[in-house]
Amino acid sequence: MNGARRVAFWMFLAGYLVLGTLFALYTPPWQVPDEPAHYNYIRALATERALPVIEPGDYDQEYLSRLTALRFPPGLSIAPLRYEDHQPPLYYLLAVPVFLLFGGALLPLRLFSLFLGALLLVVIYRLTCDLFPDPTAPSLSRSSVPWFPRFPFLPLAAVAWAAFLPQHLAIAAGVNNDILAELLLTLSLWLALRPDPRPWTLGIVLGLCMLTKTTAYVALPVALLALWWPRRGSPRAALAQTGRVLLAALILAGPWLIRNISLYGWMDPLGLARHNAVVVGQPRTEEWLAQMGPTAFALAFLRTTFQSFWGQFGWMGVPMHPPVYLALAGISLLLLVGLLGWTLDRRRPRLSAFQRRGLVLLTLSATLTSASYIWYNLTFVQHQGRYLFPAIAPMAVGFALALDWLAARGWRSTLLGLSLTALPLAMGLALRRSALPLVGAGVLVLLILILLSFRFPHRRPALVLGAWSFGMVLLNLYALFWAIVPTLTER
Repeated sequence: MNGARRVAFWMFLAGYLVLGTLFALYTPPWQVPDEPAHYNYIRALATERALPVIEPGDYDQEYLSRLTALRFPPGLSIAPLRYEDHQPPLYYLLAVPVFLLFGGALLPLRLFSLFLGALLLVVIYRLTCDLFPDPTAPSLSRSSVPWFPRFPFLPLAAVAWAAFLPQHLAIAAGVNNDILAELLLTLSLWLALRPDPRPWTLGIVLGLCMLTKTTAYVALPVALLALWWPRRGSPRAALAQTGRVLLAALILAGPWLIRNISLYGWMDPLGLARHNAVVVGQPRTEEWLAQMGPTAFALAFLRTTFQSFWGQFGWMGVPMHPPVYLALAGISLLLLVGLLGWTLDRRRPRLSAFQRRGLVLLTLSATLTSASYIWYNLTFVQHQGRYLFPAIAPMAVGFALALDWLAARGWRSTLLGLSLTALPLAMGLALRRSALPLVGAGVLVLLILILLSFRFPHRRPALVLGAWSFGMVLLNLYALFWAIVPTLTER
């Protein structure tokens, strides 16, 4: 990357690490969803030196509800919460040295997850650069992929989306295997997007996905499609590549699957059926449907998914103020219009076959993630937008393209976009008088960026991205210090 892009990327990465560290420091212990159960998995590996087995009694809905209602008081132990013991072991094995080095302290484990999130940002940047490469870069000078006029904007916008999404940042600063799953899934997508994927490398990454979390298993069909389309060689060659990919994945994940079969039976190699049997008392969809009716249930599903995608913290008990979600709904609508506009715009540079293939693979990955989220909610009431984060890379690319298209439409859409970016900050923080200085500073900076976009229209994409990033940074500060901390620390 050139000098300016390098500086911008490192600024985004530094902003992510600073904000994430603040979330890790100030979010009270165990107030990230399922954090106690993930922590107990690590502790079991470190102290018992054996993989845990999920068993009846590992989930107690009544006790868990008591803990969350009382905000995890020191007098109540988290040791009984072991309902994540069915999870694949990779994240927990990697976290064991951190656990042992710091005597089981929670903060270093949170920072370990945050570090994995930083690697995720690097992979998202490289993926976007490869999909929309700069022809002036020596390593890509022979590429046949057309160059987008606003190329420097696209990878940086993708990074900004993943770095400053409040709910994603809050999850990245907690103890869980979500971020490692996203990292490996995105890495597999990056490898699969390449014109000639390396089967053994791709297979190893797929095997690591299988050893991390079932949400990362969507990487498998995407990788297989990448190997077969477009098929330049004979079917036999494609079949051989597929065999090498599957063999490498099974060599890594096979022992884990065999171990699960020996414990949970032939029909349950992932331990999911055992998990479903253990979590007695967890809200079931059929029960809520009977109580609420289809319409009310669907509306609740959509509302809670939307809110928890942007930010509904703790154990879903710390929402932001309603005006914030109203403004975020406006932003979401604007971005959807931008993405649709980009898709249908005949004036934009024509995509190469490589780019079309890459976008199809990203779309497939996002579609499979969304389908798995809906499928999971057919059984359990888990209306949590964070379950869509395995599609963080496709969403980041889509966000970049939408924002790029909006920034190119002229001053009206730019003004609208910048104004909507300011609304969550202004509307949310204005409800807290102590935050008024922060609100004033934020609005002032955003107004300056708006005026600069009039004065320097050729710089409009960078100014739009700057406005978005600045607004999201302040929104994260609001979420942490004016929502999470007051709600979860007041007794």
